[in-house]
Amino acid sequence: MNGERLRSVLILGGVSVMIVFSLLPFAYMVLTSVSGRPDLLDVRIPFTFTLDHHLAILTRESLHFPDYLLNSLVVSALSAFFAVFIGALAAYAITRLPMPGKALLLFFALTASMFPQVSLISYLFQLMSSLGWVNTYAALVLPYVAWILPLALWILVSYFARIPRDLDRAALVDGCSRWQILWKVIFPVAAPGIFSTFLLAFIFAFNEFLFALMLTADHQARTIPVGIALFQGLHGETPWGDIMAAATVTTIPVVFLTVLFQRRIIQGLTRGAVKG
Repeated sequence: MNGERLRSVLILGGVSVMIVFSLLPFAYMVLTSVSGRPDLLDVRIPFTFTLDHHLAILTRESLHFPDYLLNSLVVSALSAFFAVFIGALAAYAITRLPMPGKALLLFFALTASMFPQVSLISYLFQLMSSLGWVNTYAALVLPYVAWILPLALWILVSYFARIPRDLDRAALVDGCSRWQILWKVIFPVAAPGIFSTFLLAFIFAFNEFLFALMLTADHQARTIPVGIALFQGLHGETPWGDIMAAATVTTIPVVFLTVLFQRRIIQGLTRGAVKG
């Protein structure tokens, strides 16, 4: 076996192991969600196919699964929108306008994003309590925007920096203001990067757990990760079939977005938006 063939075999083997390692938990989750006896670790129990668990989470009012899912979609979309919008304005200012301390500002944003969530939650809860926002969408959207903003800022800064400044100069010669350049030139050119940043921000917010656990009290604002985790407490037992069915349905929006727009996400993160 020559060196090139050995290299191909090693790459193929490594990729196969990685795929199996990554997808095996999801396969177990899906199988458990459609099993009549959701105890697949016991090989003595035969597998029987059923959709009862999926029907239960969608129709049983006491589980509030549709409410949790709707809350997650609304909170994640609002958080991603505001984080990307603010991040885009900040990225444009950092990459285009003369201002001192740009690098320091970026590193400060990166440092702030590294604070562990558990160190902030008590102060955040006091703030939301004083505002009367506990168990509302606003109690989640505000910290989510602050939590996602550094990620959005760093991605958009690297993306905007690749857009040729000649576009700005040409627009200034044509009489455009800075706002017009931003809306009519930069945003359209950077649309793939902005969209990919929105998707990443949406997924980050969709999967967040600790803030949602501490700042919500019931199905009025509780998001899906916390809702699934509390299935056990609500019913006094561990309904693995319902939990796995809820987890399976919950992953559908994220998997759908990732598969449908994976090309956009990869392009936005790796190539930039340099055009013509």
